[in-house]
Amino acid sequence: MTSIPSDIFLGCISGTSVDGLDIAAAVFDDTGAEVMAATTTPLPDELRDALLTLGKPGDDDLDLLGHTDAALGDFIGHALINFLASAGISVSDVRAVGSHGQTVRHRPDASPHGPAFTMQIGDPNRIAEVSGITTVADFRRRDMAAGGQGAPLVPPFHEFVFGQLSARPVVVNIGGISNITVLGGTLTGFDTGPGNALLDAWCQRHRGKPYDKDGAWSQTGTVGTALLNAMLSDPYFTAEPPKSTGREYFHLDWLRSLPNVEDADPVDVQATLVELTAQCVTDALARWAAGYTDVVVCGGGRLNSHLLARLSDLSAAPVHPSEHFGLDGDSIEATAFAWLAHRHLSGTPGNAPGVTGAAGERVLGAIYPA
Repeated sequence: MTSIPSDIFLGCISGTSVDGLDIAAAVFDDTGAEVMAATTTPLPDELRDALLTLGKPGDDDLDLLGHTDAALGDFIGHALINFLASAGISVSDVRAVGSHGQTVRHRPDASPHGPAFTMQIGDPNRIAEVSGITTVADFRRRDMAAGGQGAPLVPPFHEFVFGQLSARPVVVNIGGISNITVLGGTLTGFDTGPGNALLDAWCQRHRGKPYDKDGAWSQTGTVGTALLNAMLSDPYFTAEPPKSTGREYFHLDWLRSLPNVEDADPVDVQATLVELTAQCVTDALARWAAGYTDVVVCGGGRLNSHLLARLSDLSAAPVHPSEHFGLDGDSIEATAFAWLAHRHLSGTPGNAPGVTGAAGERVLGAIYPA
C-alpha cells in the first residue's frame, strides 16, 4: 500500500482473559479486510485488578463500577492515540473506532431475578473525548434485546475473512472462554466452555505466574479421568446452541466445587483443564461441524503448544494457528469490532440470528461522535 487510505476503521477489545487491550487498524472492501497495524497494550495492574474484581459474581460495588468504567474509557482513548502515532496514522484518516470494552457480567439467560443482560464497560463518551475519534460501542445489547445471547458476535466476520478457505473450515477462538465458528454451510457458532481463564487462574494461584507459558507446566502433569468426567458433567457442555458463557460461570469457585480438586496435585489439575478445553472444542466440532476440513485457531490459546497439540490429537482435520493462513491471531477480534463499526456506519446488520438466537438481523452498537 503506497499511501494511507482515509477510510480506516479501528477496533479494540479487552477479552475474557483481561490481559491487555487488543487494537487493530483495518480497511474493508467487498473482497475482505486488510489489517494495516495491530498491537496489544497491557492493562495497568490497578485497572486489571479492578476489572477482574468486577467480573466475579457476588456483591458488587457501584462506585468501583463507575470509577472503572471511566478509567477504562480514558485508558482506551489514550491507547488509541499512542497506537496511531506508532503506526504513523493520523487521527483525521480514521473514520471510527469500534470499541467492545470489557465484559464484567454476561447473563444470557433470564432468571428469577429478571431478564437476560450483558454489561461491557469502558465509557465510549470518554474514548471519543480523549481520542477525538467517533466511537461505536455497546454492540451486544441490541442482539440480546431481540432475544439473542448477545454472543458470539464474531462468526459473521470469521465468515467474511475465512469463508473461502476450504470446503468446511472452522475457526476456534481460545481466549478466556473458547468458542467455535463453523463455516462452509449454515453459519454456526457458540461458546464451547473454558479457554484460558481457568488455566491462567489456576496457574496464578499455584505458581504465582499469570499464565503457563507454552503449557510447559501442564505437560508435566497427568490428566485425572475422574476429575475430567466431573468437569464434563456440567450441564453447559451438553446444552444445545445458541449458548454463550463467561467468567461469571466458569471461575475458580466452579473448579473448587468439584470433588477432590483441593486434594489433587495442582499440576494434574492444570493438565486436566487443558484436556477439558481441548475435548470440549473437539466434541463440539464432531457434533456440530460434521465433515470439517480445516481448523483455524486464534486467540491467546494458540500460543499454548501443549493445548494446540491436544487439539491436533483429538481433531478430525488439520489444526493450524491463524498465522498459517496469513492472519495475526491476536488481532482478529479487534479487527472484527472495527468491521462491526464499519457495518454500523453503513446501516448494515452485524449479528447472525442463527448464531445468537436473536429474532432477526439488527444493526449493532451506538454512535458517540468525536
